[in-house]
Amino acid sequence: MPSLTFQVLEGVDRGRIFRDVPVPVAIGREEGNNLRLNDERVSRFHAKVQVDNEDVILTDLESTNGTRVNGRVVSIRRLQPGDQVCVGRSILLFGSNEQIRARMQTLAVPTKASPANGSEESPLGPLLPTVQAGANSMYEAADQEFELDVKDDVTVTAGGLYVRNFPLPPLPQKLSPSQAARFSEILDLLHRGLSRATEGIEANDDGTVVNLTYSDWQKVLGVQMLLALYLRAVTDSEALNQ
Repeated sequence: MPSLTFQVLEGVDRGRIFRDVPVPVAIGREEGNNLRLNDERVSRFHAKVQVDNEDVILTDLESTNGTRVNGRVVSIRRLQPGDQVCVGRSILLFGSNEQIRARMQTLAVPTKASPANGSEESPLGPLLPTVQAGANSMYEAADQEFELDVKDDVTVTAGGLYVRNFPLPPLPQKLSPSQAARFSEILDLLHRGLSRATEGIEANDDGTVVNLTYSDWQKVLGVQMLLALYLRAVTDSEALNQ
C-alpha cells in the first residue's frame, strides 16, 4: 500500500512531520483522521488524498474555509512533491525531502546547447533555458501568473510539456475508449466555441489592437462559463444539471 509524507510549515502543528501516512490520507481536526491537525480553522473532516493511476489526488471535502494548493483555491487537484497545501491556518508541504529534490531535478529543463542524454532537439521548438533548481524555484514558478503566448515555444522533455519554463498539466492516462471519446468531445466543443467566437475579430491597421463585437464577446464568456461548469462537475456530478 502506498504511503505519503506531509511536513507542517505553518500553523499550530508547525514542525511536525507526518511520515509514511497510509493512503487514503484523511486530513482534519477530528479523531479518525490519519493526518490530524490541532487547527480550529480546519474542518472536522477537511480533505482527503488518494492515489489513482499513480497520480496523487487531493480533494476538498466541502470544508468551511476551503483548501488551497500553491495559493490557489481548489476542489480537486493532482499533487506533486513540493506543493504547498493550505488548510485553515496550516500549510503542509507535500513530499519527503528526497522526493522534492527529485522533482526539482526534473524541472531543470536541458538547454539547446546540451540536450539531455545527447538527444536531438525537440521537433516542437528549441529547448528552454535551464531552470535553476534553487530552494524556492518551484514555489515561485507556481505562484507566477501564467499567460499563454502563441509565440512561445512548446517544449517536450523527459519531465513533461512546457511553454517557456511553465509546466503544462499532463493529459490523463489510461482512459478507457469511452472516457477518451467523451474527453475528446468536450475539448472539441470548447475549441469550436472559441473558434466561432473569434473568427470575426478585426484588427487595426498596424495590428496592435483587435476588436470583438459584443455578440462574439458574449460567446467567449459562454465558453468560459462552460469551462467553469465542467471544472465544478469534476467533483459535483449535479453541477451540469443546475
